[in-house]
Formats: sequence, C-alpha cells, structure tokens
Amino acid sequence: MRDVSFKPTTLRTAIAEARLIVSPGTTERVRTGDLPKADPVAIARTAGVMAAKKTTEWIPYCHNIPIEHVQIDIDLNDAEILVKAKVASVARTGVEMEAMTAAAATAITLYDMLKIIDDDMEIVGVKLLEKRGGKSDRQFVGDWTAAVITVSDSAATGTREDVSGRILEHGLAGLGATSVHRATVADEATEIKSALEGVLAAGHTVVLLTGGTGVGPRDRTPEAVRPVLETELPGVAQTFIQYSQARHPRAMLSRIVAGIAQGAVVVALPGSPGACQDALDCLFPALLHTRDMLAGAGHP
Repeated sequence: MRDVSFKPTTLRTAIAEARLIVSPGTTERVRTGDLPKADPVAIARTAGVMAAKKTTEWIPYCHNIPIEHVQIDIDLNDAEILVKAKVASVARTGVEMEAMTAAAATAITLYDMLKIIDDDMEIVGVKLLEKRGGKSDRQFVGDWTAAVITVSDSAATGTREDVSGRILEHGLAGLGATSVHRATVADEATEIKSALEGVLAAGHTVVLLTGGTGVGPRDRTPEAVRPVLETELPGVAQTFIQYSQARHPRAMLSRIVAGIAQGAVVVALPGSPGACQDALDCLFPALLHTRDMLAGAGHP
C-alpha cells in the first residue's frame, strides 16, 4: 500500500455517480410506493452510506481514513435512476474510491429492491465526477526562481557534504522552480545576513535557509534573518512545527523563522535532511501563493 504518511491532512471531497436504467413505469411505482418491498430509496441511501464507510474492507490498497460526511442523492427520472454520492474527509489521501463505492452500492441496492417488478434493469456509468483537496488543487502556475542557503561551518569548509541543501534544491526544482541558486556560509550572523541580502537582491521568489535554527552556541540564523524581514509569517512556522513534531520528537526545539522580504518569501529551516524534506512536504505548494498575495491578488 502506498505510503502517504508524509502528506499533510487536508479537507478532501469527491462526488461520484451511478445510473440505473429502468423500464417505463418503474420510477412512477417508486414515487407512489406501489412496491412489494420497503421504500427502496431510503434503504439504498443507507446502503450507500454504509458502503462508503466500509470501502477499505474490500478494496485492498485503499487507505483506511475517517469518513466525516456522506451524502446520497437519488433522482427518479422516467427512464433511469441517477445516484450521486458525495464523501468528505480530513485526511492525507482522497475519497474518490469511497464516493464511487457509495454510488455503486446505492445503485446495486436499488436494483435488488426493484428487480421484483423490473427484470430488465441495467447499472451503467459508475464514474467519478469531481475530487478536491489534494495537491493538484494547489498547483502554482507561473515562472519562479528560488535560492537555498546552507548555514553550516562544516559544509562551508567542505568537511561535510551538504545533503540538506541538495534535498531542498531538488525539491524546489520538482515543484517547478525554473532555477535554484545554491550558497553555503558558516554559522556567522554577518555571513548569513550578507548571503540573504544578496539572493534577495537577485529577485528570487522563494529563499530557504537550512541550518543554525537550534539552541546551540553557534545557532544564530534566526537572529540574522529577522532584521531583514519586513513581515513575519508565524503561521508558516507553526505549520512546520506541528507537522514535523508528529514525526520527530525534537522538532519543538527548532527556532524556524518565516516572513517576507523584498517581495520574496523567506524561511529559515533546521539543518537536518529530514526537516528539509518535511518543509517541502508540508509548506508547498501553498507557500508559493505569497507571490500572488504580494501582487494584490485575492485568495482562490
């Protein structure tokens, strides 16, 4: 089963439909209650809700996620019964399969309830109509560039490989950055500030620093970055700490700083490779929305 543990939880919704083709007169008998069995609409709607909650029990690779809401709509038309199922969850993966399962189960239950009066029915067109809430909804469109500054005495002298900087570079490129500038400086506040001011002058959209955000005697990155920021973004830091703390018990010791400077979003991250990957997973692509906001655009 695919690993989705790295994904942040978001509101996920999906809508699916199924169509039950019926003989002339069948839906009229449903409307009037002229049936030998109980109310098929109420029972089928209940079956759809139950099926959505049990999807993982019979689809092996479907993730077991909390189902927060299921809505089943049944439209009785002359030649068909149209079923629409909407499912919602706050989860790390989507609810497409739950919605399709709910729609299919509703249609199958209607078939079972009505086959005694109509032996020529057919279920057709079980399909997904809409899904929302995943990363595909938040893709950033447009050219943008980034810079990565690694703050490390050992990386600056070449005695340690800059793994964290490489992770950020590759991650930003994968997110669509047209270029990613790399720089490495020692744990000196003056060097950090000078490097930051240099990449800001180059007009990058995103500037990520990695290293020097702990509580050690040489950890001075926040002190160097804060005076450069024009506006701080505490929500970015809170989002990262909340996400990372669930995966690394010492994440709470990080002094991550985020804000806006010279039209760029700047984030000072911890120096570990895991923390850098966490930042890519939980902060992007939403962080790129800052460019539109700075240009005066509204929220989507």
